[in-house]
Amino acid sequence: MMFGTLRARLLLAVLLPVALVALALALLYWHSRSDDASLAHASNARLLLRQVAMASEYGLFSGNLDGLQGVVNAVQSEAGVSAAAVFDSNGALLVHAGVLPSLSFKEIVHEDRVTQQRQQGVDLVYQAITPGQVELGDVYEQGSVSHLAPTPALGYAVVAMSRQGFLQRQRELIYFSLALGLLALTLGGLLALRLSQGLVRPMLRVADMIERVGRGELTARLEVDPNDPLRGVQRSLNSMAQSLGAGRDELEQRVQDATHELLLKKIEAEAATLAKSRFLAAASHDLRQPTHALGLFVERLGQLPLDGQARHLVQQLEAVTHASQDLLDGLLDISMLDAGVVPVHVGTFGLQQVMETVQSSLAPLAAAKGLRLRVRSTPLWTRTDPAILRRMVMNLVHNAVRYTERGSVLVACRSTDAGRRVSIEVWDSGIGIAPDQKSEIFKEFYQIGNPARARERGTGLGLNIVQRNAQLLGLGVSVQSELGRGSRFAIVVPSVRAQEQAPPGVADVPPVLDGGGLHVMVIDDDDLAREAIVMLLNMWGYTVTAARSALHARELVQKGVRPALVLSDYRLGESGDGFQAIAGVRALLDEDIPACLISGDTDATLVQQAQSRGLTLLLKPVRPAKLRSLVRRMAQSTTSANVVDVVSGDALG
Repeated sequence: MMFGTLRARLLLAVLLPVALVALALALLYWHSRSDDASLAHASNARLLLRQVAMASEYGLFSGNLDGLQGVVNAVQSEAGVSAAAVFDSNGALLVHAGVLPSLSFKEIVHEDRVTQQRQQGVDLVYQAITPGQVELGDVYEQGSVSHLAPTPALGYAVVAMSRQGFLQRQRELIYFSLALGLLALTLGGLLALRLSQGLVRPMLRVADMIERVGRGELTARLEVDPNDPLRGVQRSLNSMAQSLGAGRDELEQRVQDATHELLLKKIEAEAATLAKSRFLAAASHDLRQPTHALGLFVERLGQLPLDGQARHLVQQLEAVTHASQDLLDGLLDISMLDAGVVPVHVGTFGLQQVMETVQSSLAPLAAAKGLRLRVRSTPLWTRTDPAILRRMVMNLVHNAVRYTERGSVLVACRSTDAGRRVSIEVWDSGIGIAPDQKSEIFKEFYQIGNPARARERGTGLGLNIVQRNAQLLGLGVSVQSELGRGSRFAIVVPSVRAQEQAPPGVADVPPVLDGGGLHVMVIDDDDLAREAIVMLLNMWGYTVTAARSALHARELVQKGVRPALVLSDYRLGESGDGFQAIAGVRALLDEDIPACLISGDTDATLVQQAQSRGLTLLLKPVRPAKLRSLVRRMAQSTTSANVVDVVSGDALG
C-alpha cells in the first residue's frame, strides 16, 4: 500500500495541509484574475460600441454612408473586433465591416441569435444611436428594440467582439495558477519534510524496536538520546523488552517441566491402556470360550428326550445362554465397527430378499408374544451391502417386537424422492418414545422403560449398531414416535432399476438336512468346546475326527485320515495356531479343502489375516444354527472355502 508505512503516513499528515493551502491559493488567484479579465473584456466592448455610436450620429443624420463606412472600418481594425455595423432607424443594414449576416437589426439582436453567437465565441453588443445623446446598453444586454430609450433613434450600432483573446487569457491564467500552486506545494513540502524529520526518525526507531520485539528478539535495546522527543517511550520499550525476556525464560522452563510431566503421564497411560487391552482381550477370549461351549452343549441337551420339568429347565438355560450370547455379539459388533474392520461388499439386489428373511426369522418370535408381524412384499431394488442392510432391518424389527406388548409390527418399503430412494420402514404399536429421548435411544446400552435391565428386553446395543452400520454404508436412519402409540423407524437406501435374475441351477438346490456321513475334522485344544462341536456334528449326521492341536491334526492326516472340510480353533497352544493347522492339513492332503476358523479373539489383525487368506471366520460364541448353516454351505461346494466371511455368531441369518 502507498501509505502503509509509518513514514508515509507521517509525511501524508504533514504534506496534506500544505497541499490544500497551496491549492486554495492557486484557485483564489485564478478566480480573481479571471474576473479581472472578464471585466476588461466587457469594458473594451462597451468602449468600442460607444465610439461607433458617437461617430455615426452625424453620418446617419446627413446620410453620409462613406463616413459611416470609415467609422465601422476603423472599429473593426481594433484588436478583438470581428465585425461592426450600423443600421438605420428601421433596422435595415447601412454599412458593415467584417463577417456579419445579411440580416435586419431585429434578427441580429434576437435572443436566440445572441446566444448562438456567444456559443461560437463571439459577444454581440448593440445600442441605439439618438440625436444629441448616446444611450449605452449593457455589454450583455439582450433586450429587444422596444427596450431602447424613448427618444426616436437615428439608427443602431452593433459590434461583434471575439472571445478568443479572453479565453486565451483565461488559459494563461490557469497555467500560471497551476505553476504557482506547484511552486507553493514544492516549497511547503520541502519545509514540511525538514520539520518532520525530527519526529519521523524517532518514531521509525520505535516502530523498528516494536517489530523486533514482536519477532521474539527480546534482547534488543534502543539507544536513548537525551535530546530525542520520544526518549520516554524508548526507555519504556527497553524496560518492556527486558521484562518480556525474563518472563519468556521462566515460561519456557515451566513448559519444559510440564512437557516432561505430560510425557511421563503419557507413558503411564499407554502402559495402562496396553494392560487394559491385554486384560480385555484375555477376558473376552476366556469368557467367549465357555459361553461358546455352553451354547453347543445346551443345543445338544435340547435334542435329548426329557420330562416336562427338565424340558422347562433346559428352556430357561437356553434363554440365559442366548442373552449372554446376544450381549457378546453386540459388544463384538461394536468393537469391529470401532476397529473399522467390517467388510463392505456392495451389490445390487431386490429388497424382497430382506423382507422374506424378516418374515421367516422373526414371525415365530412375534407369534410367541401374541403379536402380528406383517411384512409387505416389494418389487423395489437397491444397491448397497445386502448382509449389513439385512442385519440392520433385522435389528429394527427385533427391537420393535421386543418393545411391543400388543398389536402388530409392520415392515414395508416405499419409493421416495421422486423414485431415487427407497424408505425401508418398521412400524410398531409399542410404548413409543418421548421427544426428549429420541436422541438418546441410539446410545450404547440405553433402554426405555427397563431400569432393572431385564434380559428379555435385550442389551440396549441394537439401535446403536444400526446407526453405526448406517454411517458405514452412508445411509440415513430416522425415527418418528408418539408416546404410548408406537414408533416408525426408517432406513433410506438408493433405488435402482430391477435386474433379471438367473434361474436357480443345480448348485443352488439346498443340500439335505443331514451331513450324509461327510468327514469333518475338528481341531480345538479346549476339551469342552471340542467335545460340544463333535457331539453336534455327529447329531447332524457328519463323521467327525477330533484333534487337540495342529501337530495332532497333521499326525492324523499322515495316518490316513482324509477330511472333506476342517473346523479349527485359532488358539491351539504351543504347536501352532489355526492358520498353521489348516495350512498343514491342506499341504499334506495336497488339496485346498474348505476350512473355517473359530476364535474368541476380537483383534482386528486376526480378522484381516482371515480375509487375506480367504478363510471363513466364526467368532465365539457360535450359535448352533449358524454353525450348522455354515457347515452345510462349506460342504455344498469346494469353492465355498474361497468366500471371505466374518460371522459374529448371531442366529438371525
